Amino acid sequence: MGMTVDDGASSKNQAGSNPAERRQPTRRYEAKRNAIVCSAVAEMNRKGVRGMTLGDVAARLDLVPTGVIYYFRNKEELAAAAFLKGVEAYEALIAAGAGEATVAERLSAFIHAWFDHARQVEVGEGDALPVFNDVRALNSEVVNKVYVDMFRSFRRLLAGPDLLPRLHRNARAHLLLSEMFWIVAWQHQTELSDYPRTADRMAGILTHGLVAKGAAWPAPKPLRLTREDGPSASASSELFLKAATCLINEEGYHGASVERISARLNVSKGAFYHHNETKDDLVVACFERTFDIMWRAIHAAEQQGGSGLEVLASIVAALIEHQVSGEAPLLRTSALTAVPEALRPQLMQRFNRLSYRFASILCDGIADGSVAPVDVNIASQIISTAINAAAELHYWTPGMAPETVVQHYVRPLFEGLASPAAG
Repeated sequence: MGMTVDDGASSKNQAGSNPAERRQPTRRYEAKRNAIVCSAVAEMNRKGVRGMTLGDVAARLDLVPTGVIYYFRNKEELAAAAFLKGVEAYEALIAAGAGEATVAERLSAFIHAWFDHARQVEVGEGDALPVFNDVRALNSEVVNKVYVDMFRSFRRLLAGPDLLPRLHRNARAHLLLSEMFWIVAWQHQTELSDYPRTADRMAGILTHGLVAKGAAWPAPKPLRLTREDGPSASASSELFLKAATCLINEEGYHGASVERISARLNVSKGAFYHHNETKDDLVVACFERTFDIMWRAIHAAEQQGGSGLEVLASIVAALIEHQVSGEAPLLRTSALTAVPEALRPQLMQRFNRLSYRFASILCDGIADGSVAPVDVNIASQIISTAINAAAELHYWTPGMAPETVVQHYVRPLFEGLASPAAG
């Protein structure tokens, strides 16, 4: 889109703040500034926007914090610069596929460009991309604008408005964007030499879906996602779980402070600690609640029986409908990227077990002929991501009736982003 980091909020806010900035930036100045931004990306990807500190950014470069402040007044300016640099990189990757004639060709070229960039990062020839999971927590007007512009660029990789109505295009663009952002959570399972192969398979699944050729789309079966023996937590505890889940989904782990969770419920910090030992205990409970609901959906669908496709479609539809209902949202598993590192391995293991089960059900579907012969490891990650990303679907599809989420969002996951709009 042609916008550089220096055209954003950080340069405007810093202009004239010291003599070095009133002169034409030197090559050395730009190199150091870029190194600081890259360090910030690494910290944001580990701890989220609110968890990043100027001290940690500086320490990565053997600088003191004032060495960072010379280039950026505060961490908000630095975070904005990091996101703007990431948006610019994504726009370049999208441009690699934008000129192709068909949706399949555009998606393939873009995804191959992404994995080629990831290879360059791994061998030290490129800069890592920021994770945009909590970009809204920054609350930057400039970043929000370019992020929306980037979303529109993702959308242009899909069929045009003459073939896909606006809400269908937006829902699919959000799905595509979310799938790309989550690759960082599973790409370590892939050998560097296999990146082109992985790109091929991912592009095929996203373009053509999971439904076997000639198989009909099954009507998802309604599933019971609540415990039959009643709620596992007291009413008060459930309120804290819901409040924390909503805040983490909106602001990331560090944005959901004890003060903000308490304020959302209009209670004191003392009341918070009466029901919860620590914030981390509550966050773990939020994840456990989400994992329990997902396993409940899996078990309920398997008990009802049917083909692998029928079981999987029922699970995904039930979880996504639950997610968009707004009554008791699931925690975005992308929040795992910012939880304290001591908690991360155990929670990631729980999440990976869910993906492993999705892969197993996909194998059932391939065996019975209802699911296309796809790479089940990649497909299971795509499914998990789609469920996770549904928490933010409402931002991009205002006015979409929750009962139509299957047509707008679930079926494109199963039938492919190149499929016609479902009626």
